Amino acid sequence: MAKEIAGQIKLQIKGGAANPSPPVGPALGSKGINIMEFCKQFNARTQDKAGKVLPVIITYYSDKSFDFVVKTPPVAIQLLEASKIKSGSAEPNRKKVASITWEQVKTIAQDKMVDLNCFTLESAMKMVAGTARSMGITVSGEFPTNN
Repeated sequence: MAKEIAGQIKLQIKGGAANPSPPVGPALGSKGINIMEFCKQFNARTQDKAGKVLPVIITYYSDKSFDFVVKTPPVAIQLLEASKIKSGSAEPNRKKVASITWEQVKTIAQDKMVDLNCFTLESAMKMVAGTARSMGITVSGEFPTNN
């Protein structure tokens, strides 16, 4: 018989660095989930992505057990890494802070494709370019088309 799902928790934690301090501890403790067990499992599963911010969706059940799914890093963080800047622009419509190429956009889109709600690589690239635009990052060159 399937377990009864009690709810879900969404967190963003650095890979290999989960510990019982906030935000992990209070979020899990209030639901009655074993915090140390989650931290051990998360750190073991994300050792290869150490230091990168990873979204995680924790599904917890009525018997206090849990499952979790680790997603790919957010597009905004991947864009910051690709453009080698610390943060986006405070005024993205007026002040541009960096520039990236369509090839960099394509690699980010391919990496993030499993978590995006689009079907083609072109639409994924447009979503990534839109995020870049809202951060004050310009995408240089022409959009690569298949024509």
